[in-house]
Amino acid sequence: MSSVLYSLGRWAVRARRLVVAMWVVALVLVGGAAGLLQQGLDNQVSIPGTESQEALDRLAATFPQVSGASAQVIVVAPDGGTINDDAMRAAIEDGVEDLGDVSQVEVVTSPYDDLMPASVSDDDRATLLTIQLDGDQGSITDETKDALGVETEALAQALPAGAEAHLGGQLFSSKFPEMTLTEGIGLLVALVVLVLTLGSLVAAGLPLLNALLGVGASMGLLFAATVLGPINSTTPMLAVMLGLAVGIDYALFIVSRHREQLGKGLDVHESIARATATAGSAVVFAGLTVMIALVGLGVAGIPFLTIMGVAAAVTVGVTVLVSLTLLPALLGMAGERLRPRPSRKERRAAARAAAAAVEASQGTPAQDDLEATRTRVAVVAPPEEKPNRFFAGWVRAVTKVPALTVVLVIAGMGALSYPALDLRLALPDAGVMAEDDPARVTYDLVSENFGDGFNGPLIVTGSIVTSTDPVALMDQIGDEIADLPGVADVPLSTPNESADTGIIQVVPEGGPTSAETEALVREIRSLHDHFLDEYGVDLAVTGFTAVGIDVSDKLGNALLPFALVVVGLSLILLTMVFRSIAVPIKATIGYLFSVGAAFGVVSLVFEHGVLAEALNVTRTGPVISFMPIVLMGILFGLAMDYEVFLVSRMREDYVHGGSAKHAISTGFQGSAKVVTAAAIIMIAVFVAFVPHGDMNLKPIALGLAVGVAVDAFVVRMVFVPAVLALLGEKAWYMPKWLDKVLPSFDVEGEGLTRELSLTEWPEPGATDSVAAGDLEVHGASGTIVGPVSVRVPDGGTLLVHGDATAPVSAFLLAVAGRIKVSGGVAKTAGLVLPERASSVRRLVAVVDSAAEDGRPAAAVRRALGDKPKVLVVDGTETVGDLAARAELAQAVAGAQAAGVAVLLGSTGFAATDLAPAGTPVLDVTPGERAGAGAHLATDTDVTEQEVRA
Repeated sequence: MSSVLYSLGRWAVRARRLVVAMWVVALVLVGGAAGLLQQGLDNQVSIPGTESQEALDRLAATFPQVSGASAQVIVVAPDGGTINDDAMRAAIEDGVEDLGDVSQVEVVTSPYDDLMPASVSDDDRATLLTIQLDGDQGSITDETKDALGVETEALAQALPAGAEAHLGGQLFSSKFPEMTLTEGIGLLVALVVLVLTLGSLVAAGLPLLNALLGVGASMGLLFAATVLGPINSTTPMLAVMLGLAVGIDYALFIVSRHREQLGKGLDVHESIARATATAGSAVVFAGLTVMIALVGLGVAGIPFLTIMGVAAAVTVGVTVLVSLTLLPALLGMAGERLRPRPSRKERRAAARAAAAAVEASQGTPAQDDLEATRTRVAVVAPPEEKPNRFFAGWVRAVTKVPALTVVLVIAGMGALSYPALDLRLALPDAGVMAEDDPARVTYDLVSENFGDGFNGPLIVTGSIVTSTDPVALMDQIGDEIADLPGVADVPLSTPNESADTGIIQVVPEGGPTSAETEALVREIRSLHDHFLDEYGVDLAVTGFTAVGIDVSDKLGNALLPFALVVVGLSLILLTMVFRSIAVPIKATIGYLFSVGAAFGVVSLVFEHGVLAEALNVTRTGPVISFMPIVLMGILFGLAMDYEVFLVSRMREDYVHGGSAKHAISTGFQGSAKVVTAAAIIMIAVFVAFVPHGDMNLKPIALGLAVGVAVDAFVVRMVFVPAVLALLGEKAWYMPKWLDKVLPSFDVEGEGLTRELSLTEWPEPGATDSVAAGDLEVHGASGTIVGPVSVRVPDGGTLLVHGDATAPVSAFLLAVAGRIKVSGGVAKTAGLVLPERASSVRRLVAVVDSAAEDGRPAAAVRRALGDKPKVLVVDGTETVGDLAARAELAQAVAGAQAAGVAVLLGSTGFAATDLAPAGTPVLDVTPGERAGAGAHLATDTDVTEQEVRA
């Protein structure tokens, strides 16, 4: 990974103008596609397979008058008046008629209609007109909504003085979230933090630009995707929030590593490539974990949530791509402007040292020479690395008594997580909107005049096709349901026109999101068998309120499987990265601490009202149903981000020879500053969505802000160092069998470091197709081949011979990138093994003579059609026919003429007849330990030095 990213970083710097131009064109194209294709956003929520959704689908066919979206108009008479006053009645009747003429309106109830009367308050002062529309919520056009608003306003104007009319109901129960200036405060805070962290306005601006471009491209793709299907209106806001946060953070990791390397005197282009390779590897890992967790939201089986997860995952993916391509190009354009300048004190010290050196060698220089020396030294002298006193003191404090630190963290996280036990989930309704919002005004007036339940009536429906008296049947069922506890009223109990389906409208005593209403739904459903046995009717509960309850139930049931997937995923991924058992377990426990604390704080604010007014929470109660699962998915990726960036530096120092305890201190000081800055930026971006944010998004934003704060500053910077200090060397233990089974994810860039160290090996300017130094390979049956030292120049040939097939094949397949090199040094086509094995495989063709029925020449010619750099022909001893061997020799000569290096393997005898005279022979024999034997010989008596020459 790091090697590929290193090459990508170098290319992006060299082709920086092309990269920037490509991204500009991409932005224009996705923006144009969004403008041409976008179909708008949708707030409709449906869950296939639930009782409420299936019943609603049946009603759409049998009783369309009650299956579509609905709205409400509440009309309140002036003090001392009633809706039966002549002036009130005339205005209401005209208003009902005008509302019924609006496009997509199916029927409007009237308090003066005996067949389908509108609800009237006990004191006759208020009536609730129900507007039934033709179509679900997503299909109702803005023109219809606007027309309903106009007619309601006209009704209000026609009413007597002191009377009022307001429009609301299910159709207006949720609003499209919008970006406001408040969210921009988060970006300003991010800019300030970036300037303080990076010490340069140019460097600080790059992460912001990176995030904005990533989000812009993602939003274009998202709105263009609406042509394929409906997308929930909360989705783009969630994607923007997450895209800004990770876009800034990912760029910060790369830019900070780049400036750190520039401070050590590294060349600009080389520094960009290395920063892309090392910090970029962590970015890829963090991005993948976030994307996998977000796509994992599909575990819940809810379409709108799956779409939300996929859209957010695409945003993160685009942000990673921008960070790895556009950001290196922009860093290349910034050039030397990003190199940290030595402090004044360091420049003076360097000048004095240079002057002293000159005086010692030549005497006192002239003043102008001294100034020139000062200037030169000030430009080239890198600032000295100094330990950060604050973070050095921090890590020293938390690891002084690690057991006590761990106990305190566990106790604190337990206390903060405890309120999460009271957390309740529901789909939000108009009751959570701002108090001056028209839909909220209607909601409050309905509650005041009729009771909370009228804001979310239930519909109980079933087939009555076998009934001989459908009207009496529905009255009987309605009367029985009306006697249930928690039922405020049953205003409607009727069959449809064809008398095959009946509906009962049930008004609960509690509000749509109350625990009482949820209990009533469960009570009615528990009586299903009773109604079936007693009346022969298969009843189901549906309606907007019942759908919301089913959504919450299904999401709640999916939470545990999703948590198991996320926790299991974190254990596997972190084990791959850190090659340890204890570190992943500790990281996963810390992640659960962060999730618990986030849930606990959300419950305190939204359920118990702590700081609710300060955070502009319009109504306490249940939070949006998908908050827990979305928060867990996003926080998982962010937690792994900090874990990798912090602990990988500790592991890097430990692997390079430091003690476990010392590695904790040095690794912490090397990365804590950047983790702190990244966390503060994340928190600022998330918090900015809380004060004036959409109530759907507000609890998610608050939970993420708390989760990031706890994860970064308590879990990763207190709990993690303490646990590592407590475990000591055992923290990095991993069984050998597990180490072999799991693939390696080189986040620290160890492979790249090894490649760079071998740049001039075996000698400066060498052009060998194959070079091996003390190469060891584990062959079949546990045998070890090597150490082998050999060099094959470009276009050269080597005969590989052995007494057994296994060692010969093992060596050939190792240099061909097909099996792993166990020890020593090896390069094929200039690429280091095993780090670049995947690239080597594309440049090396392998032909197994035994698999070609003893006639491999045709396979060799086909392989040469792919223009390989190296050709390996194994098992040449199986070619027994003289004509076939002659044909193979001719094919090998063709490869040599094309400048392809050829390695010929044989067992029992050297295939000297297949190569030109004097071709060197490598005798490979297996041994039981490394170094058991391989030597270079030829069919002529020449020394190894002569062969290489």
